[in-house]
Amino acid sequence: MKYTRPEEAKLKQRLAEPVRFINILAGPRQVGKTTIVRDLIPPNSPQGFYISVDEEAAVSPFSQSSNAVSPPQKRDTEWLRYYWHEARNRASKWAEIRFRDSATTQSDPYIFAVDEIQKIKQWSEIVKGLWDEDRANGLNMHVVLLGSAPLLIQKGLTESLAGRYELMPVTHWGFGEMQQAFDFSLEEFIYFGGYPGSAALIHDESRWRSYVKESLIHPNIEKDIVQMVHIKNPPLLKQLFELGCHYSGQELSLTKIRKVFDENAHVGTLADYLQLLTQAKLLAGLHKYAAKEIRKRNSVPKLIVFNTALMSAIQDYTFAEAQADRSYWGRLVESSVGAHLLNTSDGDTQLCYWRDGSDEVDFVLVRGRKLAAIEVKSSASPSRARGLEVFVQRNPSAKTMLVGAGGIPLAEFLSYPAEHWLG
Repeated sequence: MKYTRPEEAKLKQRLAEPVRFINILAGPRQVGKTTIVRDLIPPNSPQGFYISVDEEAAVSPFSQSSNAVSPPQKRDTEWLRYYWHEARNRASKWAEIRFRDSATTQSDPYIFAVDEIQKIKQWSEIVKGLWDEDRANGLNMHVVLLGSAPLLIQKGLTESLAGRYELMPVTHWGFGEMQQAFDFSLEEFIYFGGYPGSAALIHDESRWRSYVKESLIHPNIEKDIVQMVHIKNPPLLKQLFELGCHYSGQELSLTKIRKVFDENAHVGTLADYLQLLTQAKLLAGLHKYAAKEIRKRNSVPKLIVFNTALMSAIQDYTFAEAQADRSYWGRLVESSVGAHLLNTSDGDTQLCYWRDGSDEVDFVLVRGRKLAAIEVKSSASPSRARGLEVFVQRNPSAKTMLVGAGGIPLAEFLSYPAEHWLG
């Protein structure tokens, strides 16, 4: 039985509503964005038109285009204009069909979806003009745009399309989804992570590792970041990502990172690259929790991967070796918790860590005045969490929780989103 992500039902509900906003599906590679839309717009659907910048547009028997000009071969703004006009013609044809069948053109709006939209230069300005024309003409056509997170949540949305869109983040798959769709055990999820495309390969670890590197890591960095954003030093970006995978779950200052790579590398450049990796949903650098924002920004980052598959693919440990090395397994467990919190936190929730001398807390969730301090224990026997005790002494309103032995079972913790644990 095919597994359907919750985001599909959410998008379906929005597309059943009157046309108000452009729907934006943004997220990292291979988390199911295209599958969600293709499920809602099957091939040759009379009610929808799907195109991808990476593929040839399908010819539909419902097309009534009056444009005798062949579609542009170059995937640029003229290509987008051409197919937007084609979608308008198809939407008009659909309205005629609905009018004959139900005597109304107001129900069941037409759906036009464009995949990999970020690959078209100046896409947002063109979309703005075309969308505004459609609104002025009362065209009953939903527009769905799909793209990778770092390239959509930038100037195009915040400037050109401000007030015209609703964003639907599509994140990495969680434990519950991988368990339901692929029967992953908790240990398999911790090590192999949440990429559905690689799930069938986990029993051939060499093949699995190669797939993650070649089909996920390299395209994310070399195509989605390096080719779309001006990067002065691409090798440095790649080195920073690989180092982050090795040190996920640990604090590592940018000054030390600079010394490892290149004494001439600027700390500000490394900070910018880490921010790009965060926007790409690959690697985050968590700030240390502090009451004053300036102290947060100046803190040593704690590195956390967004998907433990990235960590396991870069490291030399096999699945069995990772479980046998309790110290390394502990970092994998902590990284899986951090990744879960990163992927399920909404825009109003911050994820930090806390340390004062030898006292530390693995993760701190912050939302307004709400605080939740989380300590992760991967050992089988319960142990005292002194860091939580000290933290709550200094922050009496904070909610504290221990994940693992003696506390909330890890599988249970990974089954609820971040805001659930804020209470």
